[in-house]
Amino acid sequence: MTTPLRKDAARNWDRIVAVARALVDQGTPLQLNDVASRAGLGVGTVYRHFATPEALLETVATPCLEALAAHGQRALAGTDPWPALEAFLFRTVEAQVTDASLAPVAAAATDTLPRTTELKETLQSVGSALLDRARDAGAVRRHLAAADLVPLMCGIAYAVNVHGGTPADRIDTAHRYLATLLEGLHATPQRA
Repeated sequence: MTTPLRKDAARNWDRIVAVARALVDQGTPLQLNDVASRAGLGVGTVYRHFATPEALLETVATPCLEALAAHGQRALAGTDPWPALEAFLFRTVEAQVTDASLAPVAAAATDTLPRTTELKETLQSVGSALLDRARDAGAVRRHLAAADLVPLMCGIAYAVNVHGGTPADRIDTAHRYLATLLEGLHATPQRA
């Protein structure tokens, strides 16, 4: 059981996370001394809340990871396997191109926070289950493995980052690229 933070400590935590979110969105690497300065707090205060920049980055990414995990759980509850997989992948690629904290946290070989590990494992499990259901229903080409989904999605996100146009165009571009990929993955019924 976690003890709730005092009001002043909770305000400091919120301020630190908000500054870190802004830095990540700007593409600025997180340095705890810089975060402290920008938040108007002492360095010790920042270090008491976040021992490393990785812990802070994972905290910034947590809401996105939680939203994706919740969406995945809802997709698993769907009865039609192909639309469920498709919806989950569309939501995932949207997150990849709109939340700059997601890629480095998802790509990290090790996690600092147990919650990050839990969420990443949930996403892996949900993605695999959705793919297995779609494959079992004959909706996805049989040769596609769950391990293929992450690099394919990362490839789309990278392409959008390089060629996606303005920030307003990025989601549309990501949807277009993913729709093209999904057309190639979608199994077509065999002719008799």
